[in-house]
Amino acid sequence: MKQRPYHTPQIPPCPPLVKGGWGDFAFCIYVALSTLLLLAVLIGIMQGAVALSPVTILQILLRSVGISLGPVTWEGADETILLELRLPRVLGGALVGAALATAGVLFQGLLRNPLADPYIIGTSAGAGFAATVAMLILPPASILGFGSVALSAFAGGLLAVLLVYRLARVDGRSSPVTLLLAGVVVNTVLGYLGSLSIVLFEGSEFRLRHVFTWLMGGIAVHDLRQLLAVGPIVVVGIVAAFGRAVSLNALAVGEEGAQVLGVDLDREVGRIIALGALLTGAAVSVGGLIGFLGLAVPHILRLLVGPDHRRLLPMSALAGAALLVLADTAARSIAAPAELPVGIFTALLGGPLFLVLLRRDGRASGWR
Repeated sequence: MKQRPYHTPQIPPCPPLVKGGWGDFAFCIYVALSTLLLLAVLIGIMQGAVALSPVTILQILLRSVGISLGPVTWEGADETILLELRLPRVLGGALVGAALATAGVLFQGLLRNPLADPYIIGTSAGAGFAATVAMLILPPASILGFGSVALSAFAGGLLAVLLVYRLARVDGRSSPVTLLLAGVVVNTVLGYLGSLSIVLFEGSEFRLRHVFTWLMGGIAVHDLRQLLAVGPIVVVGIVAAFGRAVSLNALAVGEEGAQVLGVDLDREVGRIIALGALLTGAAVSVGGLIGFLGLAVPHILRLLVGPDHRRLLPMSALAGAALLVLADTAARSIAAPAELPVGIFTALLGGPLFLVLLRRDGRASGWR
């Protein structure tokens, strides 16, 4: 039988959501999220154990690129704090937040499950197990500013997803149901292996504390080389994810409906999984296991703007970046000079809001 050629499905335009039309409403949302991200970055750079004024920040940044606005009026420590500590960390937080939120949209759309998150198909368990072993056993090392823990987490997350994908393939194909089940199995097994490695390890209390701190999440970007390595991966992954928006819209009507629209299911599922795993692995390598963000941000935005992935993907990236930067700023400022795990804030601050929105607008989320 002659195989029908693959073509990109055409999804009808979104209906207007407000009197002025969807275009005006969408523009307002984009402006609001972009403004929130800029404010979050500015606040993240200013706040900390040592406060920096916007004028000082501007002068230091301009001087770092060879532009001088007058005599130096700040202390040398301020320049070090800004350029070597805060700026890399804030930008790293924005990248991690955008990556996790985008990956959350991809997996929720692929699995047609509003409770799916970037870690649902084994990324967190694989990264956690590999990072735990690296922290307990491997000696310190650095490549492009990344330690052995970050590199192990990235590799472990990707290998776990590859294992899930292979286990989920039945008769040469993988369906959302088998992916979900395989992900649960791999997550459970690797999670217990990670716990077992901690129990069996006989070493310093410092290393064990490091393991638990990493598992609770924290932006560990202290070198611009890390941004140069992770940044292109995240940016390319997010842009490529935008290209899957139409296919995700088609998958929302079910596998049979997507095939009727001309979607090559096996190819699209593989691409979406690869992009989601790449984004999650990159995020985990510099942020540890930051929970809830990739689950809540896409779902909250879906309640606000609808299920169309052509607007949901870019909006989630902006919102995820802004919210994680704000959460990380709070985590390192509230108990300064001590720092709290950012994963605690993403759960405590986002959880109640998420539940309120679910109770109010659960039927408007676009899921059936």
